[in-house]
Amino acid sequence: MDVTQLAAVDSARAARVLSEVRSARLSGRPAPVAPRRVIEQSWERMLRNGVDPDHDVRADPLSREEVRRRREASALRHVLPVLREGLLAVADVAHHIMVVADEEGRVLWREGSAPVLRKADGLGLELGADWREDVVGTNGVGTPVVVRRPVQVFASEHFVRSQAGWTCAGAPLTDPRNGRLIGVVDVSGPLETMHPATLAWVHSVARLAEARLREMHLESLERLRAVAAPVLARLGGRALVVDADGWTAAVSGTGYLRRVTPPKSPAPGPVWVPGLGRCAVEPLAGGWLLRAAGDESAARGAARVVLDLRQARRWSVEVSGGAGSWTRELSPRHAELLYLLTVHRTGRTASALAGDLFGDPARTVTVRAEMSRVRRYLGAFLEHRPYRFADDTEVEVLLPDDPRGVLPHSTAPAVRGLRTSPALP
Repeated sequence: MDVTQLAAVDSARAARVLSEVRSARLSGRPAPVAPRRVIEQSWERMLRNGVDPDHDVRADPLSREEVRRRREASALRHVLPVLREGLLAVADVAHHIMVVADEEGRVLWREGSAPVLRKADGLGLELGADWREDVVGTNGVGTPVVVRRPVQVFASEHFVRSQAGWTCAGAPLTDPRNGRLIGVVDVSGPLETMHPATLAWVHSVARLAEARLREMHLESLERLRAVAAPVLARLGGRALVVDADGWTAAVSGTGYLRRVTPPKSPAPGPVWVPGLGRCAVEPLAGGWLLRAAGDESAARGAARVVLDLRQARRWSVEVSGGAGSWTRELSPRHAELLYLLTVHRTGRTASALAGDLFGDPARTVTVRAEMSRVRRYLGAFLEHRPYRFADDTEVEVLLPDDPRGVLPHSTAPAVRGLRTSPALP
């Protein structure tokens, strides 16, 4: 009988068999049954990478602030309602927990049965924990990241001995826009509470979550199409509007192209598009305008950026240029960054911005990641090395009448200082 089937009728016996299989494999002796292929391949990776099967190694968990930042930046947050609806009700009754990790195997959400959550704490399966396969061994979070398909890991199929009383089933989640892995959803619990059908259940819910992402992508294309229609009508000539991943929202003067290679850099520049040839690039809210060279001037034209920080909890940037005008709401972090760049028109390095935001000039990785996101929609108007608004861009910032009300959420040292002695651009 297959061990996974045996676990459904006799979990204790299945655990003993799996323990014997693991011990035999690690000692080089013949095993009573062959390990499943996906497990055997994972064990081989662990042995090559020098993972110790008898010692529990845990990397430092992420800070609360970093967990929060990753949650806000991850597409996973959009599908949490689907995952919760599909998994949590059954998981809680069956003494399971749901774990959602990002593409690096870092645990960002963890919900379900309270007693099982406490047991998970003992295994190090906590918020911010690193559950990559090459860190903690074969498991239902890290192994699906490696093999890019659903995996169930029973008891001693876990490579590290301390996890032998645990069973988990995880499925990868991919972004339908570009096929990139965005994370893993996993259901975990003690061996005796699990069933072989758990994997199919988790996989099905993961597919529902991906379907929700596809719906959201179509909705975003509809919004971009509404922005693009008046722009294309005014400009004429051969052009198309695509989102950040190259999916076409609207075309003018040419045949429909389902998708093109998106610009490789947030900064505008010529790209080659089949059917259009060499095209100039301009940013639009949520995408890019690609205009065939030679039809009409594709120059950006006079550019004006207005940063509106007057409200307490809602901030925006309005852009006017050759492609018309558009407005985008800003996240709290992006509002902080753009405000600082309006103050420092000569530019700020990543290190200087890290000091401004966190009081720690070493936190450049976070700054660069956020500035990369900002430049996706303001790439035509921002320079880097150092980060600054382009010289030919007119910039205006609208602030509250009382400077103490500037970005009231912000704890950034530089913003706190500007509240008491604002340096207006």
